[in-house]
Amino acid sequence: MSYATVMVHVGVDEASDARVRLASGLGERFHATLIGITGWGPRPPFAAEGLVVDVGPTEEEKAAMMEELGRLGARFRTEVGATNRPVEWRAALDFPVEVLARAARAADLIVIGGGQQPDDVFRSVDPGTVILRAGRPVLVVPDTVDTLVPNRIMIAWKDTREARRALVDALPFLHEADRIMAVEVCPAGAEPAAQEDLDDLARYLARHRIAMAAGITVHGNGTATDELIRIAREERIDLIVAGGYGHSRLGEWMFGGVTRGLLGHSPVCCLLSH
Repeated sequence: MSYATVMVHVGVDEASDARVRLASGLGERFHATLIGITGWGPRPPFAAEGLVVDVGPTEEEKAAMMEELGRLGARFRTEVGATNRPVEWRAALDFPVEVLARAARAADLIVIGGGQQPDDVFRSVDPGTVILRAGRPVLVVPDTVDTLVPNRIMIAWKDTREARRALVDALPFLHEADRIMAVEVCPAGAEPAAQEDLDDLARYLARHRIAMAAGITVHGNGTATDELIRIAREERIDLIVAGGYGHSRLGEWMFGGVTRGLLGHSPVCCLLSH
């Protein structure tokens, strides 16, 4: 199993070029086709004096928008540089998250930014929405990261459908890793059951010819996200693998959750699957 196609969102955010370089490096690592993709949503209709007014872009405005998207495409190809691998560019006059969700069928792995997105709903993507809608593993890249060599991987485990999906989706990365550890954050007293989960996880990976170096259960005074990030820093982790939105997104927004915490605070790349 490998990633045959890596798709990267090319945006107007400052970290876009670094994200493209990271995705290009993954394309080289996995001998994969690289697809750059972007979108620009037109102005929506609005209500005025009881009437719906559609002030969508004129033909001249559409042409100017497509010209700007073309410049992004040229910048994408410049960042990728000369390569023997297939490279594609896709752009559309639609909201970027819609463009990504539709095109996800063509990708094995989707790479997006994870930092503060531009305050422009017409040209930026919301990472949480992409995770929920893509139906593909989503690699979320912090603004400060421009390369990923997944030597040390941490599996943030919780026995949910989303975590199981993420584990399978991450197998190409796991086969490349030098050290793999799994961590389950559990309440006090639940360690035996959690350890049983991690033992099963180790056996599953072993059947895929992947050795898991450690499986640990932790509980502390902070949140689960705090514990995961602390361990990631201490263990010099390159990539965190986790299920995305095991609870409803509304619940995470109201009460906090691991996915929301990782999207906002992880210092390393996260592979998230829903």
